[in-house]
Amino acid sequence: MRRPHRRVRVCQSTTEGVSEVPKYLFQGSYTAEGVQGLLKEGGTRRRDVARQVFESVGGRLEAYYFAFGTNDVVGIAEVPDNASIAAVSLAISARGAFRFTTTPLLTPEEIDEATMKRVAYRAPGQEA
Repeated sequence: MRRPHRRVRVCQSTTEGVSEVPKYLFQGSYTAEGVQGLLKEGGTRRRDVARQVFESVGGRLEAYYFAFGTNDVVGIAEVPDNASIAAVSLAISARGAFRFTTTPLLTPEEIDEATMKRVAYRAPGQEA
């Protein structure tokens, strides 16, 4: 029997309790032009800019780090909804100095809920 579709209120777990705002992991790498800007402005200024970006869409910068490897920057932000994080991504990507990606983060409670849902799926080559 199929359950009726219902809207799920997204809540994020934190060490302080539960937040109503979804969290997103963001990652990115600078282009050559972006590295020039980073060398000119420094790391703390770029973190401040990131904070302002997320606040401008009603969000909050939770963590911001520079990294070695594929990504130059990794962080976590609380953002009200997918449209807001998409707006951030579009605005950053349109400038061409930073390649920006986001990943929605799920709480353990959301995974608990997901494990309770029945999904009709058949792997390739297997019988139903």
